Amino acid sequence: MDLLYDHLMRARATGAVFARTVVRPPWGLRLGGSIRLAVHAVIRGRAWLWLDDPTSAVELRPGEITLVRGGSAHHIAHEPGADCLEPDAFRRQRSQSAPADPTATVFLCGAYQFSGDVASGLLDALPPVLTLSSAIDEPLRDVISLLSRELMTVEPGQQTVLDRLLDVLLVLALRSDFRQSETAPRWYRASTDPRLRAALQVMHEDTGHPWTVSELAAISGLSRAAFARAFRDTLGQAPMQYLTDWRMTLARDHLRTSKLGLASIATAVGYSSPYAFAAAFRRHHGIPPGAWREQQPTAPLTLNDAGEATAQAEPGTLWR
Repeated sequence: MDLLYDHLMRARATGAVFARTVVRPPWGLRLGGSIRLAVHAVIRGRAWLWLDDPTSAVELRPGEITLVRGGSAHHIAHEPGADCLEPDAFRRQRSQSAPADPTATVFLCGAYQFSGDVASGLLDALPPVLTLSSAIDEPLRDVISLLSRELMTVEPGQQTVLDRLLDVLLVLALRSDFRQSETAPRWYRASTDPRLRAALQVMHEDTGHPWTVSELAAISGLSRAAFARAFRDTLGQAPMQYLTDWRMTLARDHLRTSKLGLASIATAVGYSSPYAFAAAFRRHHGIPPGAWREQQPTAPLTLNDAGEATAQAEPGTLWR
């Protein structure tokens, strides 16, 4: 199993919310940090994006896609430092611009919510702002074109298209960043190591199996000592600690998002009984799994809960 694929499948975003905006300067939009991942693309014209300091603004150019990780508010405007309105005020105060107006900027904004620790791990590996150019990743040009066309009209099945386009964007973004970044997750670097790749794959494919270091070493074609040393050198922890951490990540996602009982979760993540699972969970988190589950929100956060504007596509709309 491709480890990036495994993480993406478990972290898949749903409920993608996009808006296609046509606006003349001066204009500015502020988006809150509660959006887990925002995506912006300029189709025509120009725009600038910054977090807290407008002097560090980056230009958004046609043919590029910029991803903004949640946590801090960010601003998009016709120039750095311009006044930026909250989404509701932006929607109310900006007059409609004709798409044919040569002075108008046309840009796309997307917002996504994720749930679970697998998703958090992926997003945390990204920089706060990441710009991808179609000159580097040619498929981006096609993705941007598809997004723009999809948002021109409302069609049946549109939400599915938007959700799947997010999958494509995430793969392109993660590939591009992880290939170049010195802070890429260790599991990503290890997944390309021929000494460790096979062992990591089986750990992810069959997390419920009672793996031992000797079994994993045999799969890797190494001695037990050589495998353990290579694993620790590359991933910064022992094989069984990595496996326990991954099991606990999956267990938290099960507890947060499913109705499975402790016995079913224990089996799914590799423990012989709910008692063994509960003991391991308590050692790892300091509280029993049942108590941890009760502390979680009863429903996943949505964009409406976060107070952000949500906009499905309408022909030529601003934020509706």
